[in-house]
Amino acid sequence: MSRYVLKRLGLMVLTLFVIMTLCFFVIRLMPGSPFDDPENSPELETLLEEKHHLNESIPVQYYYFWRDIIADGYWGVSLKIEPNVPVWQVLANRIPVTLVLNLLSIVLAIPFGILAGALSARTAGRLPDRVIGILTVVCISVPSFVFASALQYQLGYKGAFDIIYNSTGTPAEQLRSLILPILALSFWPIATICRYLRGELLDNLNTDYMLLAKAKGLTPVQSLERHAMRNSMVPLVNVIVPLITGVLGGSLVVEKIFAVPGVGGIMTQAVSSRDLWLVMAVLVFYSVINLVTVFLMDIAYGLIDPRIRLAGRKGGAA
Repeated sequence: MSRYVLKRLGLMVLTLFVIMTLCFFVIRLMPGSPFDDPENSPELETLLEEKHHLNESIPVQYYYFWRDIIADGYWGVSLKIEPNVPVWQVLANRIPVTLVLNLLSIVLAIPFGILAGALSARTAGRLPDRVIGILTVVCISVPSFVFASALQYQLGYKGAFDIIYNSTGTPAEQLRSLILPILALSFWPIATICRYLRGELLDNLNTDYMLLAKAKGLTPVQSLERHAMRNSMVPLVNVIVPLITGVLGGSLVVEKIFAVPGVGGIMTQAVSSRDLWLVMAVLVFYSVINLVTVFLMDIAYGLIDPRIRLAGRKGGAA
């Protein structure tokens, strides 16, 4: 098992290297210069480009990029958003807000999605199943920013919730102001988990081992909890990873709607202003989140199904 974990960590590092390389060339090949400004003289623009090696060829810039990271841990400074401030310092106060927003959305979505999926499968073909099915289609089809605008108007403007993020309040007030964006981001993952789990449960409820469980005297609820649910959770792990990626993508717009000072809001500003090093730092942040999530999901397989742990030990022993 330890060999498997080390192998996965090595693949994570290699994948991150490839992602950073591709992002570097895409960003540097974008037209224009970050120092294009009517107030800057041509001489000043030339000096600034020489300082940041932007007057060199792309391969030479790539060399300086990795040399600075490996030798000095230097990831560059923001050129436009917060001039001359190290990029990770710019993101330092924004990353926690984004993590809280996205993680709470997923934490909220998983139990509600599982409950809705189990109820829908348990009442297949009846009224609760049909109602859940309609809500599932709506939540999957409608983008998160539409829900965000509707919640902002109905529960914020007309209700008692904060319309925008309260950045000056106490931690409790700040968390309360995140309720609406969390809800807006959670509808899609709840519906996705519900739809997927319903299909898995319906397949498992008609298997031979479920008939055997009923023959042993287990009630339908006991059979569902002890057998069908456990076997249906293993393939459900594969759904969690794209859910996290989708929620992160949706938060780019939702953060703007609710004025949440997170990474998503600064990403759009950095791209539009061609803040090269800041764009790279944001992309690395999102890439690391996704890679770590994939790694944790692989480990979670062994926690959900003992047969996978046993296979991992055999592979490690070999």
